[in-house]
Amino acid sequence: MQQFDYNLLNTLEVLLEEQSVTSAALRLHLSQSAVSKQLAKLREVFGDPLFERTSYGLRATPRAKQLAPELRQVLQHLELFTRPQHFEPSESQRTFDIHMVEPAYSLTYPHFMPEILKQAPQVNVHAKTWRRDSLDQLLRCEIDMAISCWEWDSRSKWHMENIPNELNYVELVKDHAVCLVREEHPLFQEKWGLDTFLKYRHLQVVFGGIEQWLLDDILNLEHLKRDIAVNLTDFHSAMELCEHSDLILCAPAKYVGNMLKGSPLKILSAPVEMEAGCYVLMWHKHFDFDHSHRWFRELIIDRVKAEY
Repeated sequence: MQQFDYNLLNTLEVLLEEQSVTSAALRLHLSQSAVSKQLAKLREVFGDPLFERTSYGLRATPRAKQLAPELRQVLQHLELFTRPQHFEPSESQRTFDIHMVEPAYSLTYPHFMPEILKQAPQVNVHAKTWRRDSLDQLLRCEIDMAISCWEWDSRSKWHMENIPNELNYVELVKDHAVCLVREEHPLFQEKWGLDTFLKYRHLQVVFGGIEQWLLDDILNLEHLKRDIAVNLTDFHSAMELCEHSDLILCAPAKYVGNMLKGSPLKILSAPVEMEAGCYVLMWHKHFDFDHSHRWFRELIIDRVKAEY
């Protein structure tokens, strides 16, 4: 092991992800022969075949599957050891991986990305929509950071106190729920309140990883439930449907603010009292002293909080 080439671990990680020597070679910018030779060295080091050939590609052995969970963290630590202590944004070519709930894109990206590109023109930012396993990926240090919705209301399943201890976080933007309806909706002939709210059917937008709103958690505690007629994943389509139906659409107020310009939809307050929630930037404490990571997250925090 004294002569072990730690670059082989990167090859192992890519092989585990791709399950193919050909695909791994493309990602690593190596020939298939070179990857096969590295796989042979890995097999010798670990005393295990690591992969078996099948008609569908490579299949990881039990030993390889056992190695997989720890491999990413080992590579992260090695990257930190070899990363320069001094960070110069203008020279950096680092790629940052970030997961975000859909509303966070329009609320944050326009405020921090222009400065990122100005200070570090060679940096890459790979963003994906927040999903069910994003929190686990944060805890495994597989992504650099995430922006997700958390609540201060004690009735929420996503209360701020439930953020795992392994993560650090900063509140970026506070927001609250509102209701959208078409301007000639029949509910305007009635007194607006919870009874009217529940009388009509609803349109729900399911954002990545978040399938139930704080509003629904509160209604459930009272053994009440909205009649959701339609579920969508695209907010623009939901707004258009809301304009042409009697469905009620609940949405975060700041998120819909810009999109409502020129729209005939009317805003009504939520019929239930609840504390404002917030969009939270989270990262693993593993990255606390990573100079480039700190530069990136502090720029996000400073630019976004300056806007709100």
